[in-house]
Amino acid sequence: MSDIDRERIGRLAHEVLEIEADAIRSLKQQIDTHFFHACELMLACQGRVVVTGMGKSGHIGGKIAATLASTGTPSFFVHPGEASHGDLGMITGSDLVLALSNSGETDELLMILPIIKRLHIPLISMTGNPASRLAQAAEAHLNIAVSKEACPLGLAPTASTTATLAMGDALAVALLESRDFTEEDFARSHPAGSLGRRLLLRTSDLMHSGDKLPKVDQQASLSTTLAEMSDKGLGITTVVDDDNRICGIFTDGDLRRLLDHGQVDIQQLTVAEVMRSQFTTSSVDQLAGEALQMMDQKRINALPIVDDNNHLLGVINMHDLLRAGVV
Repeated sequence: MSDIDRERIGRLAHEVLEIEADAIRSLKQQIDTHFFHACELMLACQGRVVVTGMGKSGHIGGKIAATLASTGTPSFFVHPGEASHGDLGMITGSDLVLALSNSGETDELLMILPIIKRLHIPLISMTGNPASRLAQAAEAHLNIAVSKEACPLGLAPTASTTATLAMGDALAVALLESRDFTEEDFARSHPAGSLGRRLLLRTSDLMHSGDKLPKVDQQASLSTTLAEMSDKGLGITTVVDDDNRICGIFTDGDLRRLLDHGQVDIQQLTVAEVMRSQFTTSSVDQLAGEALQMMDQKRINALPIVDDNNHLLGVINMHDLLRAGVV
């Protein structure tokens, strides 16, 4: 591997970051009536926001569409080249088009403008040239012009694509706030992510119930209780009365503390004599993330799940939350 001029490379990297940072900072001047009108149009849209763009603008457009979709504004990306070969059929009369082009003169976009107008749907453009045909055709134009590209040749889209992406994020967040979009709304769009699991999964989705639920009655011997704990493998046994109401719990930790006090006759002792009658429970509709927080605060590893009348429904433990990716 040949040696590199680290000083020169470091200087160039810093220059790129400075140029792109300046490009984003300059966008604050463009948060004006055009931006507000664009937000109004997107909030009023009854269909989807269809994002389109060629080349690097298209790549940025795909990301903007994904960000909009995940933050409460239904959106998807359509390639303008494919649009004129059949994909225009994906756009309906209730949609809105967000077209991206730094020059504002991209042939593939200009070619589909008549069709967009014929559908009588709003067009928002995002260009670096307010005098361009695309900008002039739009109901709202977002100016993402930059003073220069970060590329030393001034050719490769760098600062301009960064500015476009940042303006797309500004739109998405402004719309998110306007829609009162919540964490739970976000989680519905991200069910496979850790946030989605924390905000969508409930204790009822993870709890052990039926034959997998560790429980004994109050008259059970300590020996029977230990066998139930060993069989179910959750480190806990619940204790219920004749109506299946929980009245106590017995855990691995309780057993260790009991043994620390001396010899224990596990055949003679009943679980009612050694069970813990003060304990924490959860409900079936409690979020798994909330259950995790409760277990962490109480320094416990398992939670009985009960209904409003204290009837035992299930048990959840820390391992369940770990396996589900809630932690």
